[in-house]
Amino acid sequence: MPMPPLEIDRTSPVPIYFQLSRRMEESIERGEMVPGERLPTEIELAAALEISRPTIRRAIEELVDKGLLTRKRGVGTRVTDVQVRRRVALTSLHDDLAAAGRHPRTEVLRFEPDSVDRYAARMLGLPATERLVHVERLRYADDIPLAVLRNWLPPRFADITAESLATTSLYRLMSQRNGKPAVAKQRITAKAASPTQARLLDIGHHTPLISMQRTAFDSAGAAVEFSDNLYRADHYAIDVTVFNR
Repeated sequence: MPMPPLEIDRTSPVPIYFQLSRRMEESIERGEMVPGERLPTEIELAAALEISRPTIRRAIEELVDKGLLTRKRGVGTRVTDVQVRRRVALTSLHDDLAAAGRHPRTEVLRFEPDSVDRYAARMLGLPATERLVHVERLRYADDIPLAVLRNWLPPRFADITAESLATTSLYRLMSQRNGKPAVAKQRITAKAASPTQARLLDIGHHTPLISMQRTAFDSAGAAVEFSDNLYRADHYAIDVTVFNR
């Protein structure tokens, strides 16, 4: 696919590298530059746009830093498929990534099979002193840290292990124990990353994150999960279909 024309205003006070970077970003957002597409070389771009190679290089580096482009020696510069787009549906992020051709990887940060959390217990409709299974994981997509996933489960799932969580989606493990989520109440907000979360997700302090709290219920109406998950807003989007009624 030929690269779309990139218009540069040479009379503008806005630096040329920034204009070029923004035009390329807009082309990626519109789908004119598709994931996996290889860009022309710096020499080719410089000749086509009549812009110096250092300016071209700086514009590309801006998009590499944002995760929109990747550069590999011997391969060149390509458009990355960085943003995970999910429908508002009761699905597993691990399975959604795999279905989209991404490579999910999970790092179990914390595993407490005998945890007490008054708020999580209340969200699950359980006594405040109930012992819960608490799991905190860092989910990667193609080696990019994408989300910090924090889940609390009722004692019926106490036989789930940290080892199984590292390789299998939580919802699949729950389904194997007759606890498949069937319906959920979900709340989506924004939250600034804490220093710890910023370090885990490889982002700046106070960077906005998508915060999603969910209480899931099985087909019998019993609460089976409370989650409080955080997603990188630059790599994650939620698609919603709405109807006029």
